[in-house]
Amino acid sequence: MTTERLVRIFAGLLVLVSLALGVRASPIFVSRDFLWLTAFVGLNLFQSGFTRFCPLEIGLKKAGVPTR
Repeated sequence: MTTERLVRIFAGLLVLVSLALGVRASPIFVSRDFLWLTAFVGLNLFQSGFTRFCPLEIGLKKAGVPTR
């Protein structure tokens, strides 16, 4: 599995978990503050689309995960 694929999987997982924890209709609701995590992940994905800078990808490369 490549770094690009792992970044997408991790970002998607964080969005889903933070929505589940931050939306009142969810059975595992904790606090609306978890929606800030959703916004942070979305903003990070947005900026990395332009700048190609992603902290998670840098960490995965250092951990030895192959790129493409």
